[in-house]
Amino acid sequence: MSKPWQPYALHILDTIAKIQRIRMRGDIAADEVLYDVALRDLQTLSEATQLLPDDRKAAFPPLTITAMIDKNLPALEESIRAMLAQNHGNGNDQAH
Repeated sequence: MSKPWQPYALHILDTIAKIQRIRMRGDIAADEVLYDVALRDLQTLSEATQLLPDDRKAAFPPLTITAMIDKNLPALEESIRAMLAQNHGNGNDQAH
C-alpha cells in the first residue's frame, strides 16, 4: 500500500507560506542569509513535489523551481489546493 500524498501536499503549502514570509523580510537576492534560507526551502519544496502522485501532477501545469519564487509559487499553491479539494470532494482521504 502506498503512502497518502496529502501530507506532502500540506507540507508544500506550509513551505510556500514560509518562503513568502522570507520574501517579506527583504531582498532574497541581496541578503545572503535570506537567500540561503529560501534556497533550503526551495529544496524542500522540490523534494516534496516529487512525492506527489504522477497522475495528480499531470493534471496541472508543469512548474519549474528556477522561477518558483517570482512567477510560479502562486500557481503551485493553487494547484496543490485544487488537488486537495478534488480529493476531499471524492471522499477519498488517502492515496491508494
